[in-house]
Formats: sequence, C-alpha cells, structure tokens
Amino acid sequence: MSENLKKITTLFGVYDADATLWGEMSYWVGARLGVRHCSLCDITHSLFTQKAIWKEQREKLMKDYGVDFQAFHRNDQPENVRQVINNQYPAVVAQDETGQLFVFMTDAEISQCDKSPEKFVNHIIERLPQRNKN
Repeated sequence: MSENLKKITTLFGVYDADATLWGEMSYWVGARLGVRHCSLCDITHSLFTQKAIWKEQREKLMKDYGVDFQAFHRNDQPENVRQVINNQYPAVVAQDETGQLFVFMTDAEISQCDKSPEKFVNHIIERLPQRNKN
C-alpha cells in the first residue's frame, strides 16, 4: 500500500453467519456436514470457542499497529459496514483515521490464510499503510 494512505484505526470482520441461537446452530451443523463455510470463522474460532492464538494475534494488531479488530455477524454488524460489504460475506472492512470505510479483505483473500490466525494477521500487517507501522 502507498505511504500516503491514511492510518487505519479499525478493522471490522463480518462472519458469514448470524448471531442468533438458530443461526449459530445451523452454521455449526452445516459446517460439520460440509454444506456451510465461513473462512473468517475458521480463522478465529475452533469447534466451540474463540481460538486463544486469535486473541493473541488480535492484541498484537492493537499493541503494535494501533488497529482495533472488531468481529460481527451478518445480523449485528453496524449499518455503515453492511453498506460497504454489500452482501459479500465474509469480509473485513477498514476504517481510516478520517472515518472512511472500505473493503480491506474479501472472502478469497481471507481464505488464502488457510485458517491460520498468524497468517491472517501477517497478511493484514503487510497491507497496512506505512503510517500504521511503528
């Protein structure tokens, strides 16, 4: 990315699942049967809980680069994020220091991280503007 880009302050990851009991159950069953898939879920969650290594990597983003990573589901994401994603789930949306939102990572880019929180965060770090790097 170019050095003149604004500093990114927040990343919004939006799962291809709903945050309801039915949504969680149907995703879990569908994923076990191989009929549902969310590349972002694979990175951040194990079978039942959030991965410890994901928590560590998310903290690294904040501590070393000043980037807050917030995760949402399709049905609980902020409206301005929903408009940017335009039903292309999962995705990561960035917010820069001026408040501007834009798609930062698509499902295809997230999938390239092979379910690895470390690869995911390293990919994010590589794409951050120079202004984010300490």
